[in-house]
Amino acid sequence: MKSLKYLLILALAMPLFTSCGYNTMVDKSEAVDASWAQVENVYQRRADLIPNLVNTVKGYAEHEKETLTGVIEARAKATSVNINPGNMNQASLAQFQQAQDGLSSALSKLMVVMERYPDLKANQNFMDLQAQLEGTENRIAVERKKFNEATQGYNAYIKKFPRVIYASWFDFEKKPYFTAEAGSEKAPKVEF
Repeated sequence: MKSLKYLLILALAMPLFTSCGYNTMVDKSEAVDASWAQVENVYQRRADLIPNLVNTVKGYAEHEKETLTGVIEARAKATSVNINPGNMNQASLAQFQQAQDGLSSALSKLMVVMERYPDLKANQNFMDLQAQLEGTENRIAVERKKFNEATQGYNAYIKKFPRVIYASWFDFEKKPYFTAEAGSEKAPKVEF
């Protein structure tokens, strides 16, 4: 009689768990993690291009060592900050973004320096590297957008009733978005 009672309770509870959306929450969480991995991939591509760019510029702008050193240091800092997608939170994402923004700033300064050297701008190696960097920056923007879209889909899914209840039971938490750095709405000032 007792086992029949447990079997009946299990049979009544089964629809609650089969419609809880657990598998979909897992799929959406994994989609956010995969999207984040792609963001890191394009940032790594940019970091891999920088040594070639710096070496090409060195030949033309030997006395611009301070700018070149700044780019190298910013690259080192940016590649040292990693995020585990399973433990991603707003603070770790902000730290990652701050390091990447530092690298973007250093690259902007390098591009200003390169404007001073007409021979460098005509060099095919430099032109190829500059085009690759521009393409990489576009890829970064695209992957950030895809990451935010995957995050939005996941966050919306776990917040809807009744999944909000199940999400808390199974420790599915809201994931942070990629946000713009404060002040990025203003165009950078370029002086020669």
